[in-house]
Amino acid sequence: MVAEALPSLEQRLETVAREHGFAAFGIARADAAPDTAARLNAWLAEGCHGEMIWMESRAEQRGSPRGLWPEVKSVIALGMSYAPATDPLALAEAPDRGRISVYALGGDYHDVVKKALKHVARWLVGEVRDAQVKVFVDTAPVMEKPLSAAAGLGWQGKHTNMVSREHGSWLFLGAIYTTLDLAPSVAGRDRCGSCTACQQACPTAAFPAPYRLDARRCISYLTIEHAGPIPVEFRRALGNRIYGCDDCLAVCPWNKFADTAARHKAFLPRAELAAPALGDLLDLDDAGFRQVFAGSPIKRIGRDRMIRNAAIAAGNSGDARFRPLLERLKSDENPVVAEAAAWALGELAS
Repeated sequence: MVAEALPSLEQRLETVAREHGFAAFGIARADAAPDTAARLNAWLAEGCHGEMIWMESRAEQRGSPRGLWPEVKSVIALGMSYAPATDPLALAEAPDRGRISVYALGGDYHDVVKKALKHVARWLVGEVRDAQVKVFVDTAPVMEKPLSAAAGLGWQGKHTNMVSREHGSWLFLGAIYTTLDLAPSVAGRDRCGSCTACQQACPTAAFPAPYRLDARRCISYLTIEHAGPIPVEFRRALGNRIYGCDDCLAVCPWNKFADTAARHKAFLPRAELAAPALGDLLDLDDAGFRQVFAGSPIKRIGRDRMIRNAAIAAGNSGDARFRPLLERLKSDENPVVAEAAAWALGELAS
C-alpha cells in the first residue's frame, strides 16, 4: 500500500492563508518580474504619477523586491476579495447622491489585510524557525500587481489593475517577502484579448494606450490623491463621483465570473456609505467628517478634499437645492473648497 504524501510547506501555507480570509494565493521568485523597474521608470519619466511623489522618491526600492530587501528569495502574493453584490455603476443616475468606489464602502483594507498577513507570516516563522519575513500592503514601496501576476493570481489588464479569472477586478493585494526559497506558482497569462471595454469606459480618457495609465487624468487620483483644485477640464466628467471611480473595473467582462461569495465580511458596504446624500456631505465640518468616515479608508483624505469633491458633484447635479450650502461653502476657510463651491454655483446658474 502506497503511503499518502504529506502536504508540502507551500500547500499548508495556502491552507493557512485561506483560513485567514485570503481568496487568492500564489508564490513568485523575488526576481520573477524583471521588467518592472524599466516600466516604472518610463512611467515616472513621463510624469504620469502626478503628485504621488512617493512613487518617485523610492523608485529604486519599488522596482525590485531585492531593491527593498536584498535577502528576499520568494514573494507570497495574496488577494482578499471585495467583490460587490450589486452593480457598481448603479448610482450613476442618482445625481443627488455621492458615488464612492466599491473598495471604500466597508472597513479599511489596510488594517484588515495587514492583520491577516501578520497571522500568515507568524505561522510560517513558526513552521520554519530560521525564516525571515516582511509583510506589505499598499503603503510600502512594493509593486504588488506585477508580483501578483508573476505568482499566478491573474494578470494586469489593459486598465493596469489586476484581473483574476475567479475574482474579477476585485482583489485587495498583499505580499509577504521571505528569505525562504519556496516553490513558485505558474505565472498568470494575459486574457484581455482584443477587448477594449475598460479603455472606452474611462470618463476622462486616462489611458493613453492599453496597459498604460496617466494618473493625472484618472478620477481616482483626482478625488483621492490630488490635494489642490481639480482641473476644470475634468470636473463635469466627475459626475457624482466623490471618492474614486470604478468605471474601468466595472465594465470588465471577467467580473461576471467574480465569486461574490468569497468577499471578506469586513468589506460589506456600510449603510451610510452606500448612497450618501450630497447635502449631508456638504454640511460636514471636520469633526463630523471624522465621525462619518471612522474606520474607512476615506478618512485618509480629510474633510477638505471630500467637501471639494462633493461640491463639484453638486455642481454637476443640476439641483438648485444645493445652492444655500454652496453659498456658505464659498466662504470656507479652505481656498480649494471655496473655489469648488464657487464653480458649482456657476454651473447651477447656467
